[in-house]
Amino acid sequence: MWDNPRLLNAAAGFLVGIALLGFSFAALQALLRSELFPLRHIELTSAVPHLTREDVEAAVHGRVEANFFAVDLAAVRSGIEALPWVRRAAVRRVWPDRLEVSVEEHVALARWGDDELVNTFGERFPGRSDAALPLFLAPPGTEADLARTYLRFASAIEPLGATLERVVLTPRLAWQLRLGNGLHLMLGRDAEVAEARLRRFVAAYSATLERIAPRHEYVDLRYPNGFAVRMPEAKG
Repeated sequence: MWDNPRLLNAAAGFLVGIALLGFSFAALQALLRSELFPLRHIELTSAVPHLTREDVEAAVHGRVEANFFAVDLAAVRSGIEALPWVRRAAVRRVWPDRLEVSVEEHVALARWGDDELVNTFGERFPGRSDAALPLFLAPPGTEADLARTYLRFASAIEPLGATLERVVLTPRLAWQLRLGNGLHLMLGRDAEVAEARLRRFVAAYSATLERIAPRHEYVDLRYPNGFAVRMPEAKG
């Protein structure tokens, strides 16, 4: 081996490579531990109604103690995404001392119980809202189905000039609605069939129930060629 220049050069190159690798690793560790590149600012890139910079700073407290190069962006992002109204967050470094945070907030579509909401993607999240939102009552796991079907039902009743106050999907997967004018509708199972029944009812409403409103309590649409109406009991 010692008489083979090619092997000696290869061995020398290998040792130099190892030395450079070790030096680079040591330099990287020193850079990550250095106090020369502190993080000084966390900046929200856009205004979001339910979030302030103070909220962000509180959420990432203890996650940004490392310097500019060593900060764990994934940990910072997870801390921000744990905030109630945050659906998704992105975090990036901006030289020389800043983290830039962009946030996608939930857009509330409906209420789910007293302490949760459903967003426009059909995802449930913790939160409260003072907005006039419909109430969803349904088995857990059906949020996305309710969000899609709610939009179709809301479109169907537009000619009535009423809003949907409550959408119910029973454990047997039957649909029930309560409108803003107090009308209760029983639609039955299968969302597509229920929507067809609802549109048929809306088309006939002006010539039928509108003439006797508000003397009806609820309407059962689960009939092939019509619907049944229950009137409130007379008080005597």
